Amino acid sequence: MKIILASASERRQELLKRLISDFDVIVSDFDEDKVDFMGSIDEYVKEIALGKAMDVRKRVSKDSIIISADTVVALDNKILGKPKDEKEAFKMLKSLQGRTHFVYSGVVVINNKENIIRQKSQATKVKFSNMSDEEIFQYINTKEPMDKAGAYGIQGIGGVFVESIEGCYYNVVGLPLNSLRSILKEIL
Repeated sequence: MKIILASASERRQELLKRLISDFDVIVSDFDEDKVDFMGSIDEYVKEIALGKAMDVRKRVSKDSIIISADTVVALDNKILGKPKDEKEAFKMLKSLQGRTHFVYSGVVVINNKENIIRQKSQATKVKFSNMSDEEIFQYINTKEPMDKAGAYGIQGIGGVFVESIEGCYYNVVGLPLNSLRSILKEIL
């Protein structure tokens, strides 16, 4: 069966290669703004991941497995998405510094042939160290924060600000490999 990753994220593509050597990438056109946040971050990320997978499902053969994911950063139950500009990135990083937050990922796997859909969400607790305004500005100048939920990437330069994590590291990067592995074992 053909395996398809419904994501343009290079990080997710790199991570998926640890589980599956041969897969195709089809980028979803799903409009994430269609999904309203109703108070449950777990449900929110699963719903977005499902929307991405269902969008790609319409364009592929019956003999395929579709994998999709969505990741958000949450502070005090408020979702921090990707910053729209440097000012917003600064505000996000300033709010995270010296505090604990959660990173949630929703993963969806569809076995198109058998019409099986599995969804899972996972949360990882992340504690940031204190940062000076100068350190935040220097980090923003690298441009790394601009395409990352919460304005940081743990796998990159932003990792130096992470004091500790409780849970899955790969979840923070954007694809919880152990959860995905268990879903794939169940439906393949």
